[in-house]
Amino acid sequence: MSVMGKTRTEFARKILAAIVATGLTTGAATAADQALIDAAKKEGEVTWYTTQIVNQFVRPAVDAFEKKYGVKVNYVRSDAPDVILRIVNEAKAGKVMGDVVDGIPTSAALKKQGLAMKWIPDNATRLPKDYVDAEGYWVATNLYVLTPGFNTSLIPKGTEPKTFQDLLDPKWLGKIAWGSANSSSSAPGFVGLVLAEMGEEKGMAYLREFSKQKVANLAVAARQVLDQVIAGEYSIALQIYNNHAVISAAQGAPSAWIALQPAFVVPGVMSVTKDAPHPNAGKLLIDFLVSTEGQQIFRDTDYMPVDPDIAPKDKSLRPDGKDWRYIAFSPEQADAAMPKWASIYKELFQ
Repeated sequence: MSVMGKTRTEFARKILAAIVATGLTTGAATAADQALIDAAKKEGEVTWYTTQIVNQFVRPAVDAFEKKYGVKVNYVRSDAPDVILRIVNEAKAGKVMGDVVDGIPTSAALKKQGLAMKWIPDNATRLPKDYVDAEGYWVATNLYVLTPGFNTSLIPKGTEPKTFQDLLDPKWLGKIAWGSANSSSSAPGFVGLVLAEMGEEKGMAYLREFSKQKVANLAVAARQVLDQVIAGEYSIALQIYNNHAVISAAQGAPSAWIALQPAFVVPGVMSVTKDAPHPNAGKLLIDFLVSTEGQQIFRDTDYMPVDPDIAPKDKSLRPDGKDWRYIAFSPEQADAAMPKWASIYKELFQ
């Protein structure tokens, strides 16, 4: 097994321990330090570059934070690669505008480029240690589980593909879509999942065979891929966030997700940017989102909290490691592997 494989396996074991710890007490919630609150209020505002869905999560979180602290939140919604590029360009221009960033690869990528601030909120002491960067640059806010999704009007429940092999059925030719960005929640992430599950030789053989399915490459985020499937443009979406399918189904959309064995699991994380114009307000926002109150907002908006004491509303969304297996990646592991995954994707699918 490669060094990365051993590291990923160990990370997966630790994530499983965190998952099964749901319902166990890991420590009392701590309130934000009054000095931090005062400094944040003096700054008066914070700019948040977010990858989260605005109507689903960002606005409820912003409303609660502003009501609690009186600090204005300016949010800009972009996909993770755009968030990274934006901060990099701002830093090159000597004028960083974003105070905090979230996403899967964002913090790891910015940390590597020296553009993330080394800081961890007090509230992170309640979290399992693998939800907190050992080097001190990010903290996890929620857990992402990436699976296929499908249109239940086009594919009656019970007839959807349930395995990697099922996806090779000729009847799905031209009916599958995924995102094309260099992201865990796009085609390269699916490539990484296949390789991690099957190994290099068998995984590459599978991907070559799967490339015959003429999967549609969409230059949009995973949420928009699912939206196009719901609209009937395609039947199946790969590498979507399974909670998004639940959110849409609750709104009456023909949407469901597939518990593919294994699932791809990765934490969504958040950091303060280096040279942030409002660093204290940025710190306070992150502290709030990992607090009990913030984690309850994640739960109430159908996201998966990382707080072991707060279970998601739909417990089926989270793999248990037994009946439903998963492979877990840390942000750094996904970031390190992304060039290889993206190269294979471009070679076989573009």
